[in-house]
Amino acid sequence: MGHRSGNKYPVRLAYRSYASDFNIGVRHDGADTQPRAEPSFIHRRFSMRHMEFRVTSPSNEHAAADQALLQLGRRLQTDGYHFTCVSPATHALNNSRRSAQHAYTLRDVFGWNRCFAPSLISPDELEQLRAAQAVEQLGSMLRSRVRWSKLDELLLLHSAHPADSPDAVVLGPDCYRFARCIKEHLRSRLTPVMHALEIGCGTGAGALLIARAAPHAQVRAVDSNLRALRYTAINAELAKVDNLTLDAIDALEKQGTLFDLVVASPPYLFDVQQRKYLHGGGGLGMQSSLRILDQACERLSLGGTLLLHTGAAVVEGRDVFLDAVRSRLSAPAWSWGYRELDADVAGGHLAEPGYEHVERIAAVLLTVTRRR
Repeated sequence: MGHRSGNKYPVRLAYRSYASDFNIGVRHDGADTQPRAEPSFIHRRFSMRHMEFRVTSPSNEHAAADQALLQLGRRLQTDGYHFTCVSPATHALNNSRRSAQHAYTLRDVFGWNRCFAPSLISPDELEQLRAAQAVEQLGSMLRSRVRWSKLDELLLLHSAHPADSPDAVVLGPDCYRFARCIKEHLRSRLTPVMHALEIGCGTGAGALLIARAAPHAQVRAVDSNLRALRYTAINAELAKVDNLTLDAIDALEKQGTLFDLVVASPPYLFDVQQRKYLHGGGGLGMQSSLRILDQACERLSLGGTLLLHTGAAVVEGRDVFLDAVRSRLSAPAWSWGYRELDADVAGGHLAEPGYEHVERIAAVLLTVTRRR
């Protein structure tokens, strides 16, 4: 691949730090919301066109890295890069083949995450990887610490394979299934989306799909993982959306905004290591899903809908998550539906501790609408 110079698109991802005893939120129209007293800290604000992203952070250490990743994403877009992210098992199988020991294409480098010779990519791309601290040296070879995958027209930045970091940002079959659910809902809605929320945004795929489909709407994405918020901010800039606000998930509890659409695809497994992207909490990994159900129901406006994509453990033919849902949605205020999207996912996890009595794990979609 030859050396290329110049950028087709200007980089709009800007950073600044400031200390304050009050956090003044900024709406999409630029008007200030009411101040609320909080302890002194330094905010990091990521300003993208009209988009605001604020998270508590002690420094601005990631600014240069995120700028470099954004530039690299722009270059991949220009090259027409395309990769569909598969499950970890399928990924490992592909990379175990004799012909897959080293990278020969950009898909090998940034999709299959294979070792590559420094000469395989352009000097500019290599410099961007190094500026982002997103490349590791393995003898004479290199390996990217980030990956890029396509979902429809979206180019999404996410973590390397295997996702062994506690704050890894993952993408895979669950995300593609979740995206289909969102698109189906948007096509069938009788009223336009005006205020939408994604809880636990990860790569931001759900929020970005809504923001692109409903450019008139105010879309918000929240996560407890700083890396997820950083990657969503980059992915949003690549998608050229200007109606998305990002924030730490705890900020959601301090505000009273109601939403006519809430979407979420939380982790749904029990993970002994309690990695954020995998561990759903509780004995069978459904604690996060139930917490999101409770939070979302409090935030739905009249006629508002929750789309909760998750996994459900089945024990002796009984869907344990569905049992918990029934007890929470028995009041006449709620209209809801529940369906299996895939009867058997994450089968390899059944050998893990805590799953001795689980027959299967199903991918499911819970749809809840506030009637009164």
